[in-house]
Amino acid sequence: MSAVSAPPPPPTRLLGLQLSRLNQRRLANFRRNRRGFWSFWIFWVLFALTLPAEFIANDRPLVVRFDGSYYFPVLATYPETTFGGDFATEAEYRDPFVVELIEEKGWILWPLVSYSYDTVNYDLKQPAPSPPDAENWLGTDDQARDVVARVLYGYRISVLFGLLLTLFSAAVGIAAGAVQGYFGGWVDLLFQRFIEIWQGLPLLYLLIILASVVEPNFWWLLGLLLLFRWMGLVGVVRAEFLRARNFDFVKAARALGQSNRRIMWRHVLPNAMVSTLTFLPFVLTGSVAVLTSLDFLGFGLPPGSPSLGELLNQGKRNLQAPWLGFTAFLALAVMLSLLVFIGEAVRDAFDPRKTYAGEDGA
Repeated sequence: MSAVSAPPPPPTRLLGLQLSRLNQRRLANFRRNRRGFWSFWIFWVLFALTLPAEFIANDRPLVVRFDGSYYFPVLATYPETTFGGDFATEAEYRDPFVVELIEEKGWILWPLVSYSYDTVNYDLKQPAPSPPDAENWLGTDDQARDVVARVLYGYRISVLFGLLLTLFSAAVGIAAGAVQGYFGGWVDLLFQRFIEIWQGLPLLYLLIILASVVEPNFWWLLGLLLLFRWMGLVGVVRAEFLRARNFDFVKAARALGQSNRRIMWRHVLPNAMVSTLTFLPFVLTGSVAVLTSLDFLGFGLPPGSPSLGELLNQGKRNLQAPWLGFTAFLALAVMLSLLVFIGEAVRDAFDPRKTYAGEDGA
């Protein structure tokens, strides 16, 4: 009598999606890399804390109770006359006169940090940049702006910029590499010659020239860098499509009359995504680093924008204020280190030697 085989393990669900046995092993390999696994959660927790930055660091109160009514200056704009002032312009809540008017008939609830990224502290006891104290926990920069608020907003901009640039460049790069690898021949040859020419264009010189014509902003920089960053994944996807286009299952799909677009999307792309996903955390690291570098050189975001690169440049210019350089360096070092550790864990998770280890005995 033959032995009864053990029932298969129950399917694992992640965010409501049922995972195959292969993806279950990949997820287990990712969790097994403790450094990368905890780096993943630390990175997203830090990013989640910076998303509501306006509710953590702002020169507008969260809630104002005045004369029996509640006001939310962090969400809406109120004139000074609302609180008994003389001017119809927006109330300056850090003005002692406005504070006194409100507290006569109510109270004010401030955020944890009562400064925004562009708020100038006119009540410094020392010339800017001032050292850390009870009011400005990490001191102020050379324009008397709170460093904590600038790091908080700068971290959010850096991660958002990196995520968007990685997402868009991955979409363009995967599409270009898929077309090259699947069709091959003259399509591949001409595309490769175009990429070689395009990669030879000096990006920094183009930024310097264009910065003298238009003022760079978040979306302008994103679009310009996207013109060059998409080539990072082309080689990986192209190699996978070149390898898989002559497999038997692809030939069978062609024989069944399926279109090239369907074959590329349904049959070949999933195989190419395995190697592509291992590169994405490192692409994100490079995207954050390139924005920081441009801000450090003065060709990035507009002047006054919260930027870790600009804060790092201030630390270079103000060696007598070491808290500027140390703060910017620590924020960048933590962010980039976490991304590198996550990339290593993703690489291990998709490593075939680890994914299929013990498969014969399963």
